[in-house]
Amino acid sequence: MTALLEVSGVSKTFDGFRAINNLSFEIGPAELRAVIGPNGAGKTTFMDIVTGKTRPDSGDVLWGENSVSLLKLSEAQIARAGIGRKFQRPTVFEDQSVHDNLTMALRAPRGPLAVLRWRPDATSHARVAELAAEVGLADHLHRKAGELSHGQKQWLEIGMLLAQEPRLLLVDEPAAGMTVAEREATTALLSRLAQTRAVVVVEHDMEFVRRLNCRVTVLHQGSVLAEGSLDHVSANPDVIEVYLGR
Repeated sequence: MTALLEVSGVSKTFDGFRAINNLSFEIGPAELRAVIGPNGAGKTTFMDIVTGKTRPDSGDVLWGENSVSLLKLSEAQIARAGIGRKFQRPTVFEDQSVHDNLTMALRAPRGPLAVLRWRPDATSHARVAELAAEVGLADHLHRKAGELSHGQKQWLEIGMLLAQEPRLLLVDEPAAGMTVAEREATTALLSRLAQTRAVVVVEHDMEFVRRLNCRVTVLHQGSVLAEGSLDHVSANPDVIEVYLGR
């Protein structure tokens, strides 16, 4: 199976601090992966490099069947190529309804004139209903986003990313601040999404990672320390020393 995303030999230094150190990492087209590691392990910089926010000093990041180098693309081009990123804090339009948030996120024509002329039609309404159902918000379409619980806002933001039809979702600490029921629903949602696309979850919460029941990549000092099931990496003496033992 060809990798959907292949990070190879990537390094990045900030003011003498090596945030990413010869990192190599790959993920398949329909796969759920958890990325864990202590603070400063390079998790955020890794996501910044994949999404074009940060340029590495060396190495390459290849995308898709044709192995396109993401380092040659802008952030906007990378997003259009099919990479979506969800930050830890949900960024939704609080004064707009769930329906309007999802409608604004739809993959519609994006030129200045096209945006002004674009109007939602039956197809876009149907797509919005589908997205809301997918993220568990079918009964909340007409509520203002600001009225949603923290967990529901996280789901709305995932729905807004899905509206862009990404092939890879990078999700930063989705379980933070959620109730037990919301965490369970989020586990189910991410597992479901990974059946048809790649989903990379950066997470601190080991209990949540265990629920995801997926391959785990442990980062330390900017490179991969261990990879495998959570049980496998948890038994690794190096992982215990640098991360789990803390």
